Amino acid sequence: MYTSINDLKQVGRAVSVCVECSLSETRNRAVPGEGPTNAQVLFVGEAPGYNEDMQGKPFVGRAGTFLNELLKSVQLERGEVFITNIVKCRPPNNRDPEATEIAACKKYLDKQIELLEPKIIVTLGKHSLNKFLPGQKIGLHHGKSQVIDGQIVLPLYHPAAALHNGSLRNVILNDFKEVRKVLNAKRIDTTREKDIGEQLNLF
Repeated sequence: MYTSINDLKQVGRAVSVCVECSLSETRNRAVPGEGPTNAQVLFVGEAPGYNEDMQGKPFVGRAGTFLNELLKSVQLERGEVFITNIVKCRPPNNRDPEATEIAACKKYLDKQIELLEPKIIVTLGKHSLNKFLPGQKIGLHHGKSQVIDGQIVLPLYHPAAALHNGSLRNVILNDFKEVRKVLNAKRIDTTREKDIGEQLNLF
């Protein structure tokens, strides 16, 4: 039973053999995600692309290069954070993930969040945002930390957006500063949402 899985390596193994949606029929390699078990920051993208599908690792293409730059801008290294996606297999032709595919992968992401207990979850793109704020638009929420069900969530544009729209590059770099702001907060107690909100000026 999936509920018996109790470490991130087991999640990865389960993802690698998953056949619960049609993406398993077209993938080259599943991409469970990677990072340390004590990561304070969890990045959740949308879906693997071509390079990720070939290597089995998240954000290793051009968007990943920009993500590495973003991390350095707030004095973080890639090896300090955990990176994954809403769906763990590449959709054909890099199309958006479908609702049934997102639903099939939900248990894997939920278990990763449960095991990591990150200080902050950074959503990258609209599909990742909609897991925590269903139906909301990224343009209204980007760069603004919010406490959702006791968890600090920071919505950001997907790094790939800056590759298609150069004007978003500085927007994303500026929004990314919120990651460091949260990490530098002296007291993070996700059981007391109002106090956190006042501390981080979220409300």
